[in-house]
Amino acid sequence: MKILVVDDERDVKDLFLQRFRKEIRKGELTLMFAFSGEEALQTLDTMKQEAILILSDINMPGMSGLELLEKIKSNYVAPPPVVMMVTAYGDEENYTTAKRLGADDFLTKPVDFKLLKEKLLNA
Repeated sequence: MKILVVDDERDVKDLFLQRFRKEIRKGELTLMFAFSGEEALQTLDTMKQEAILILSDINMPGMSGLELLEKIKSNYVAPPPVVMMVTAYGDEENYTTAKRLGADDFLTKPVDFKLLKEKLLNA
């Protein structure tokens, strides 16, 4: 499974690589990282026709995660990526907007990696 993690905080990369090191070593997961919505779209453009799961932060400078979600759901349809939104703000407005825009799931920070792994197995 390929996972694209989109977050403007660069230390998230080290955290994900550490938490998924066993799955990466076994070849079960490939993690890619983008540090902005714009960079995420560039990455997706190079991966046409590949199944991917996207974990995107909502609050980022420039293009927000919700803007990114809207672009992903309207422009990348074959195969449609699974998009999980991640935010430190678990407020109802962000949740409702993310669901309306097509988010497949919604996680709050700090990420519960045990729960995330369970969700990935079902994605």
